[in-house]
Amino acid sequence: MSILGNKRATAALIGVAAMAMPAVAQPTGAHNVVLVHGAWADGSGWQAVYDLLVAAGYTVAIVQNPLTSLADDVAAVDRVLARMSGPTILVGHSYGGTVITEAGDNPTVAGLVYVAAFAPDVGESTFGLLAGGPQPPIEVSADGFAFFQRDAFIVAFASGLDPAFAAFLADVQIPISVEAAGAAPLSVAAWHDKPSWYVMATDDHIIPPDAQRQMATRAGATIVEDTGAGHIGFVVHAQVTADTIMQAAAAIAP
Repeated sequence: MSILGNKRATAALIGVAAMAMPAVAQPTGAHNVVLVHGAWADGSGWQAVYDLLVAAGYTVAIVQNPLTSLADDVAAVDRVLARMSGPTILVGHSYGGTVITEAGDNPTVAGLVYVAAFAPDVGESTFGLLAGGPQPPIEVSADGFAFFQRDAFIVAFASGLDPAFAAFLADVQIPISVEAAGAAPLSVAAWHDKPSWYVMATDDHIIPPDAQRQMATRAGATIVEDTGAGHIGFVVHAQVTADTIMQAAAAIAP
């Protein structure tokens, strides 16, 4: 067969394959979502949420925060936002909420979704919001990086997950610099100017639910209660978080 014949045969096969693929309906409102993880974690924790959003037709990207400083983490978000075309919903979990609050002034960002997350105001920091309340059991390295104490990680940070998986997550945790979490107050609080939503984990042992509600109310966020969810409950309750993100996206004019 000639090269031309091969090309025609290939084109025909591609056409048949395209016809066989089910069409994915395009979502209304904002089509883009950027997911930002928190401390002691990485972006892979978003996989279940990512799968649901992609299946619904969204363009999704996940930021890998270096967790070396707030400025570095905001730069990592900006780097991913620069690759998106059109209005984007910016989502943050835990310390990732601090990051999206600072990074959310990016003109690409049309809305913010907090998932069991910190939502500081200008001049506040992540650890500063915990002042006067229970402190996380952390172990600080000689060069200023905080690890979450392993046993506490399994029973508190990863509550609700399979114990073996929780132990694995504890052992692959990424430490956060003390500078990022405590020494760098925010210069921007994007929730003042951008619409926001908040997924509140009702069984969170890291950020008390009452504190979550207070921050969400101060930000004027639409609150969605994730009943029975622990701090990383979005891993097993992915549908609640995905539905909230899609609700936020649908509220944004395309």
